[in-house]
Amino acid sequence: MPIVDRLIEVPGVAPGVRYAHAVTTTGRLAFVAGQVAVAEDGSLVGEGSVRVQTEQALRNLGGVLTALGAGWSDVVRFGWYLLDVSKLQDVRDARDAVLGDAPTRASTLIQVAGLFRPGFLVEV
Repeated sequence: MPIVDRLIEVPGVAPGVRYAHAVTTTGRLAFVAGQVAVAEDGSLVGEGSVRVQTEQALRNLGGVLTALGAGWSDVVRFGWYLLDVSKLQDVRDARDAVLGDAPTRASTLIQVAGLFRPGFLVEV
């Protein structure tokens, strides 16, 4: 799915921290299920660590993208669900470690009371 434009700077709106305010695309569109820090055998990865869990969730998401014939540069928007927003820097550090210098995309982060199974701290 080719990305046509990334709207990063908007007059009168504060700039995003490594995210775009809007992204426009053309071509094939896929909706991907949220990913958590689960290993191939279904076990939790990184118990108690937001950074490790975020890295694993992103690796899982990367695998889904690869199976679709896509990559990080094709991602238009991220939705992040985090139990403790004070751990946001851990999420950002993990994102930057896994994605590197991949282009910015639209992003929303929501603090939640819990995820589908105890022990999970973040979902992407």
